[in-house]
Amino acid sequence: MTTARKVTDGAAARNQILDAAEELFYFEGSRTSGVDAIVKKAGVNKMSLYRQFESKDDLLRQYLDRRDETFWRYINGSLEQHPGQPRKQLEQLFDDLSRRTQAAGYRGCPFVNIAVEYPEREHFARQMVAQNKAGLLARLTQLSAEAGAQDAAALGAALALLIEGTYAGSQTYAPGNPLLPVLPQVARTLMDAAINKAA
Repeated sequence: MTTARKVTDGAAARNQILDAAEELFYFEGSRTSGVDAIVKKAGVNKMSLYRQFESKDDLLRQYLDRRDETFWRYINGSLEQHPGQPRKQLEQLFDDLSRRTQAAGYRGCPFVNIAVEYPEREHFARQMVAQNKAGLLARLTQLSAEAGAQDAAALGAALALLIEGTYAGSQTYAPGNPLLPVLPQVARTLMDAAINKAA
């Protein structure tokens, strides 16, 4: 008796592969996660993967695009809690980041993780990381200006640096460390200094 083989349509297969790659790339690294591991986790065969993605590099591009979309949904979700109030928007961003980086299973910033894996700055993955970070710096600088900072570029850069340090500290310090809970207060101190000068 022949058992009918389950057929996965293209859209479903693509999502399954991306879901599998997202988990493996984030928790285990993109370079160490081979195609065999991805298709096994996705529950599809290699043919399905190569029908949806030209290569593993193409899959990595799609992973980074998806992560970028997720990142901006997260950022915008924070900012939308205080429409038209840039100072409160910035504060909310750091309140949320503090909670997120203390969550169980948090594995750091996916873009930082990718940057560590690919030392060549000309590699497309590093360029995609740089684009995401440049976008964040631009948004922080814009919000700093709207909040009344005299030197919005300096405050935006300081807040961006604080975020990058938070990502690193979330992975290098042991769980329950005292750094991440004080993140919102450190951000408020930087904002107070920059914005009070303008006043």
